[in-house]
Amino acid sequence: MKRAKIVATGKWLPERVLTNIDLEGIIETSDEWITTRTGIKERRIAPADMAASDMAYLAVKDIVKNEPIDLIIVSTSTPDTIFPSTACRLSEKLGLSNCACFDLSAACTGFSYALECGRRFIETGGSKCGLIIASEATSKFINWKDRSTCVLFGDGAGAVLLKPVEKGGIIGSYFNTNGKLGEILKIPAGGSKMPASAETVEKNLHTIQMDGPEVFKYAVLAMSEAIERILSANSLSSADISLFIPHQANLRIINLLSKRLKIPEEKMFVNLDRYGNMMSASQPIALDEAIKSKRIKEGDLILMVAVGGGFTYSSTLIEL
Repeated sequence: MKRAKIVATGKWLPERVLTNIDLEGIIETSDEWITTRTGIKERRIAPADMAASDMAYLAVKDIVKNEPIDLIIVSTSTPDTIFPSTACRLSEKLGLSNCACFDLSAACTGFSYALECGRRFIETGGSKCGLIIASEATSKFINWKDRSTCVLFGDGAGAVLLKPVEKGGIIGSYFNTNGKLGEILKIPAGGSKMPASAETVEKNLHTIQMDGPEVFKYAVLAMSEAIERILSANSLSSADISLFIPHQANLRIINLLSKRLKIPEEKMFVNLDRYGNMMSASQPIALDEAIKSKRIKEGDLILMVAVGGGFTYSSTLIEL
């Protein structure tokens, strides 16, 4: 059976930078308060007229030239519309017609799920060249009066191109969910359970709601489990991994994860100080930066781990 290999990566980030100092003029907070609790210094904010498909297009336009794309999967919790899917809108922007397209929603673990779906398409022969994107316009779903959430999130899009190879590529994945924790991180309104109304808009129920302490506690436990499970399944130890790419939500979570599993901090890739939490887009953007900054090279083993609303968590083992 063929394996799915990441043969190209791309990303796009908005030009507008919103710093902690900027936020001091918007809400009651401070650069020191945000930095010590999260490690975030700034985040990127997309223009008001820019949708998730627009960001996805800018992330992929340089890696799809002359490629026979037959599959597009977009991970997003902030789609252009409920339907048509963001993937369909992206296919139109790219001028593609003979292409399977769909969106996938798994909050911050969405890219891992989308990558696994793409992997299965490649390995079974359903796709010869797949485009996997995570695009998140989180700033459009933020209550800018809620300092517990508005300081955390940023916008961005990242992508990978998958093709079949004989060896290497995506080795395996681990996924799990604790549905009992679904209420600790959510956007309550906008679906069939709570359709849009004047009341839901007035109460900011279309914005991200989070129980920060609970998310923090379970994030460390969940990501620890995901890392340990995938290492064990492949008879590996952390010493075999060239670079860990954890979800970029909070520096304290990453540091605790490193300490708990005895992973050297220099093996943990971190860029959340510049971008904040970009939900599912955090992973492909971090992967793109790690490759292009030569933190990793062909043949290295990479382990990506994420946790998100649902309460979902995942890990993915990749040989570059």
